[in-house]
Formats: sequence, structure tokens, C-alpha cells
Amino acid sequence: MQSSSRPLFPAVESPIELVGQTPLIRLRRIAADLPESVRLYAKAEWYNPGGSVKDRPALNMIQTGEKQGKLTPGKIILDATSGNTGIAYAWIGAALGYKVKLALPANASPERKKILTAYGVDLVLTDPALGSDGAIEKARALYAANPDLYFYPDQYSNPANWQAHYHGTGVEIWQQTEGQVTHFVTGLGTSGTCMGVGRRLRDYRPDIQIVAMQPDSPFHGLEGLKHMATALKPDIYDPSLPDLNLEVSTEAAQNMVKRLALEEGLLVGISAGANVVAALQVARQLSSGVVVTIFCDGADKYLSERFWTES
Repeated sequence: MQSSSRPLFPAVESPIELVGQTPLIRLRRIAADLPESVRLYAKAEWYNPGGSVKDRPALNMIQTGEKQGKLTPGKIILDATSGNTGIAYAWIGAALGYKVKLALPANASPERKKILTAYGVDLVLTDPALGSDGAIEKARALYAANPDLYFYPDQYSNPANWQAHYHGTGVEIWQQTEGQVTHFVTGLGTSGTCMGVGRRLRDYRPDIQIVAMQPDSPFHGLEGLKHMATALKPDIYDPSLPDLNLEVSTEAAQNMVKRLALEEGLLVGISAGANVVAALQVARQLSSGVVVTIFCDGADKYLSERFWTES
């Protein structure tokens, strides 16, 4: 039997040590129409302990809160979430001994709710018609009513969000592509991934193209992503950073998720599918280049969705 050349994970004292250093996967079959001089990669963020890219900013916001003296023993971690950041807060809070309370849209997937409940999270379900904005407003109200009880990282306004990607994800992408990355494509939710990775890659090489993707409608099924024209804009979002903005439909993202499973053997989440749709649009305009996007999470939180069985 041939041994794997991939290094083993080291023994660790805490799951927190396993956040980051995720693999970069080349997509070949889904990108079979591209010339060999154009390569498409996606960063497999489900390798993080909580199963998503949100482990990175959640951990950095919590650790920064501790360093600043804002998060102390006995305080409850409170925030709004569409799911993945909440799961990250939940497992990190459990690992560090903090209780967690989350405002979550009531239409979040059943899998997300079950995961959060398993971690012991106190869930406050909000009006699904208001999406993530409704959850944000509820979290703000809870904090305003009792600020001494909570540590409110506020992922939409906290610079420790994008800084996690500046010091982590962006560095990894540069190293994994050996400095050959030419385009970075990612969706906008809190915008932390785009802002942090984009700034880091620009520091390495100013001509790297940063492409932001968002849903094509205010009413969409791309959990975690924002239609910026109609949503509460995160304070950390700088619209001048991306070179290009692309819109992707829910249907296109769902179809890509199914294609990635059938053609690449990769079960990914819906926002990951949307990222690949946008990344392929970019890659098809190139004669050479290295395009990198993000697999925000795996499909395990979306398997109850109807689109899997729809033709």
C-alpha cells in the first residue's frame, strides 16, 4: 500500500489548534472547458473543527475579546448568525467554558439548529422574512438591554473578523499557490473573507484581482450571503476593495452544488456552489491565470433541502 505524502495532523491539546491550514483543491472536471494555462482552486474550509470558514473569524474575535478584557469568565457570548458563525461560537465557547446565546433566523436549516442545540446554545429565533438583518437587530436589542451580561463580538462590525483572514486565509492561499494566484473570488456575507484575504493578497501583489459575489436578489436561498443593495451593510465592508462584483442566482448555485458532487466527488454547501459559479465566470475570461475561491462549508447542513432531488 502506498503511503500518503500528506503530513499527519499533529497531536493537539485543544481543537482550537486545528483552526486554519485547510487544503486547496484543484477543480478539474467542473473546469474542463478551461485551457490548461488557467487553473481553478477552492479552499476546503470544512476541514476546520466546526466545519466552515467561520471558525477563523469566530476564534479571532473571541481571543481578541479575551485579550482586551471584554470577554471574561461568566459572560455569555452573544451574536447574530445565519448559522456557521454561530456553530463556530458554539464549539469554541464549549471548548473554552463560555455559554453562547445566538439570534438566528427561524428558517435556518434544521441541521444547523440541531448542531447548535447539541452544543448547548441558547437560541433566539427571529422572523425569517427579515433574514440575517432581523437577527442582527435582535442581538443588538438583547445586548442593549443587559450589556454587562454579554460579550457581543458583533461579527458584522468587528475588525477581528477580517483580520483573521488577513493573517490566516490570505497567507495560506499565497503560500499554497506559490505566489501564482491572480484572481480571488468570494461571496459577501459579513464580507470578512473578501476584505481580509483581498487586503493580504494586495499586499503581496497589487495587481491581483479581487472579485466579490453576492445573491442576484433580495429574496434568495444563499444562506450566509447578503444582497448588499438591500441589506444592512456590515461596518467592515469596503465596497471599493473588489475590482469586480458578480451576482449569482440561488438556482445556479444549487445546480453547481449538485455538479460538484457528481463530477468532483465534493459535497459542498450552497454558498460554496455560488462561489464556484462566479469563479468559473472569471476563469472563462482568462487566457492564463490561477483563480482561487472558497468552499465555505460542506453539504452536511443542507441535505434536507429539496433541490437535491429536483431535476
